[in-house]
Amino acid sequence: MNKKYLLFVLSLLLLFLFSCHCPEDPKVKDLDRGIISVASSNEQWTGVAVSADGRIFSNFPNWSDKHTKSVIEVTDTTDFKVYPNADWNTWKGSDPENHFICVQSVYMDDNNFLWVLDAANPQRQGEYQGVVPGGAKLVKIDLGTNAVIQKIIFTEPVIRPQSYLNDVRVDSERNTAYISDSNTGAIIVVNLSTGNARRLLDADPSTKSENTIIVIDNKDYRKPNGEYPIVHVDGIALTPDKQYLYWRALTGKSIFKIDVNFLNDESLTPSELSGKIKRVASYIEPSDGIIFVPDGTLYFTSIEEHAIGAFREGQETWLVKKSPALQWPDSFSSGPDGYIYVTTSQINIPNPTEPYRIYKFKFGAKEN
Repeated sequence: MNKKYLLFVLSLLLLFLFSCHCPEDPKVKDLDRGIISVASSNEQWTGVAVSADGRIFSNFPNWSDKHTKSVIEVTDTTDFKVYPNADWNTWKGSDPENHFICVQSVYMDDNNFLWVLDAANPQRQGEYQGVVPGGAKLVKIDLGTNAVIQKIIFTEPVIRPQSYLNDVRVDSERNTAYISDSNTGAIIVVNLSTGNARRLLDADPSTKSENTIIVIDNKDYRKPNGEYPIVHVDGIALTPDKQYLYWRALTGKSIFKIDVNFLNDESLTPSELSGKIKRVASYIEPSDGIIFVPDGTLYFTSIEEHAIGAFREGQETWLVKKSPALQWPDSFSSGPDGYIYVTTSQINIPNPTEPYRIYKFKFGAKEN
């Protein structure tokens, strides 16, 4: 057997081994099924908002001493610029009304305005430090001028000293915002025309944790101090017709809804308002963000399964996307390209070796 023929046979053997017998990378396999990486960061982000013309925004909560910026616009897959400017992103302990302190979420409304929700309650080692007086706020930014055009500052009794404003949805037609307080448990309703805000359902079980233990990769998730987390109402979502608000506690399995007309009816007593709530499901795995798509399907991040799930009232949940890359899928935004965007915040991983990412996927299809 000559050397050339022997080398040819060895080459074929190696090609066969590498193409047929090497295990597949599950991340690559799952990402090829339609989960597309859009951007990555070495700093932890939570929220995402996509404008009508495809601009992508995110936020970095103030959860460690390494925190350097709060709101960014994605300019490339790994490049960002602070938004709307450096001054808003530089807080040195003074003038909390005009600087971001601890931004938890960003949201794009139907009129293409960006809303920034600043909880102003930094964390260190998983423990809240307390709301900075005058810092908890909802900020509206005009994308055409990149300028802040409205600020609503929240004070007691609308918020508590340990409140954590977590998620926001804006109804542009009613000019109303709905905000979840995930640390003390309440829904805050804001009249955006007057700036008046009301704290609602803070004594109702629907806004409170159900003490569900989160299990990720067969391991109970605990805070750095070893305690189980207690997270009250977290993800909120408006139905496509803006008629109902849905919400759920992160450490819970129930989803609730209410007609927004009741939330905006100031004549209702707390007990009367509680009587208008409907529990629509009590079996949904722990999730962070939730979002409705135009056909009325509710999508939710499935923290334990590294997945995106979907739900329609009266039906069982189903799997939309699943991938090891979805490490604590956090918040959603819908884009003009027909994709849903989702962040991974890796909250369950103390020292992540992978970057934090923004992914996107087409909605509508079930996982094969």
